[in-house]
Amino acid sequence: MSGCCGHGGDGIAIAMRREETRRVLLIVLAVNAAMFFVEFGAGVIAQSAALMADSMDMLGDALVYIVSLYALDRSARWRAGTALFKGGFILLLGLGVVAQIAHKVVNGVPPSSTLMVIFGALALAANLFCLKLLWRFRADNVNLSSTVECSRNDVIANVGVIAAAGGVALFQSPWPDIAVAAVIAFLFLRSAIRVIAEAWPQYRRAEIDPAE
Repeated sequence: MSGCCGHGGDGIAIAMRREETRRVLLIVLAVNAAMFFVEFGAGVIAQSAALMADSMDMLGDALVYIVSLYALDRSARWRAGTALFKGGFILLLGLGVVAQIAHKVVNGVPPSSTLMVIFGALALAANLFCLKLLWRFRADNVNLSSTVECSRNDVIANVGVIAAAGGVALFQSPWPDIAVAAVIAFLFLRSAIRVIAEAWPQYRRAEIDPAE
């Protein structure tokens, strides 16, 4: 009898954890979707490759959170497959940022450092809030681990945007903006490799043992 009660308690705890995870993912999804529009618009007005690259990161995260929500109640194979999808999507975003950098190198003018600081700081605050919410779920499974990886990279990118604004103001040059956009592209590509490398073995194991 006590064994049954123990299993029932475990089931309730798992259900509560899953519901808490769903609630947090919905919150960070809303924050990232809103910040994409705000930061991308600011990037266009400021003519900042770093701000636009950072906003693409926000868009990518919003789509990643949608996929994470879908995978939440799925099998281990589904969760690993979702992480693989995230890795591929992050890779595409990284290549998109590389294309933005190439355009900026050819047609670049110094961006507005004031707008870069304001919206870089706003994005940093939003991402620190999201990372704080997500951090306690980082060890739950590979799907949530990859989600935390995305959010942590966002914080690094935001700090880079603010640093680039200082460089633009100091040197009156587009190159600090271009340099930070290049760092963001590198973070995209590195994360993509890391997420895929972690998820692929788990996906293969689940494929061999579907009951896992």
